[in-house]
Amino acid sequence: MQLFTFGLGRSLQWLFAARIGKRGRRWLMAAAFLITNALIAGLVLQLGHAVFRWMALWMVLLLFVMYAALATFLLYLVLCRVLDERPMSRSLRLFAPLFFIGLAGCAVYNAYTPVVRHAEITLNKPLAKPLRIGMASDLHTGMLVGARQLDKLADIMNREQVDIILLPGDLMDDNVEAYRQENMQPHLEKLRAPLGVYATLGNHDLFGHEREIYQALTQAGIKVLTNEVVETDGLLLVGRNDDLDERRPSTAQLLAGQNTGLPVILLDHRPTQIEAHARLPVDIQLSGHVHNGQVAPANLIVRYLNRLAYGYEQIGNGHFFVTSGYGFWGVPMRLGSQSEVWVIDVKGR
Repeated sequence: MQLFTFGLGRSLQWLFAARIGKRGRRWLMAAAFLITNALIAGLVLQLGHAVFRWMALWMVLLLFVMYAALATFLLYLVLCRVLDERPMSRSLRLFAPLFFIGLAGCAVYNAYTPVVRHAEITLNKPLAKPLRIGMASDLHTGMLVGARQLDKLADIMNREQVDIILLPGDLMDDNVEAYRQENMQPHLEKLRAPLGVYATLGNHDLFGHEREIYQALTQAGIKVLTNEVVETDGLLLVGRNDDLDERRPSTAQLLAGQNTGLPVILLDHRPTQIEAHARLPVDIQLSGHVHNGQVAPANLIVRYLNRLAYGYEQIGNGHFFVTSGYGFWGVPMRLGSQSEVWVIDVKGR
């Protein structure tokens, strides 16, 4: 953080070098470090959840400044061969802030503009008729993801004519305060499918407000699977709470005594136990949580930490999907990832 803050200070000093003196440059550097360390102090003193959001925003902005500085340096290596010092300096000082603004704009666009990913799979089990699953994880419904985004999600599911909607966790952003204040229930209720709408609770649904979140989802017509198994329409749906729930049973325990001759679809918020689940009679697992890193280069980090951090992989007879999520956490920005919905066409043997 301190190194990135120093980079911000130096970037601002360079950008405004022609307009400020030595004292002004010192003030710019001091202001950058003051903001960073004030936010760090707020985190240490636990001054509230808002501090986490401001820190997340500040970290992303610092990262974007570094990206802009790198792009400007690369452009300098090109322009220094063809332009004199003065026009090159003006060009670079125009390019740097425009690149930063463009990067931030692209990140906001990616956060609020969902794409639809399609996949087709064939199970090693009989299926009475083809099934179309609509999956959306990590809505983080709240202050920054509201009624408009819920309406858009419902429109996507209706347009894709999905048979069942599955939502593997983090439907709310820690609590239901904004959800209730903005009267979002009528918008969430628009999520409808012939075989129903099912969800599990993610880590952000289990920060002390799980009862209110469960009630809000249930009132909106969503069946919440809290460490339970439901047999419906020739399918075995298994839903697990996030592993913040220390009392949750293992997937093997949930499947014990169940009719696993049916297609088994598991909703498990985190993709951390995929390899263990590949040894169980799980046909489809749907997960989210890692947001595909949300902002690069975090996507590289989550790929290193997880067998499958994003996308689709077949392991044995199991089909595993990890989505980057429909919403976002902390800041309304995505870089190297995008808001998305998965539509999965399933056929039987």
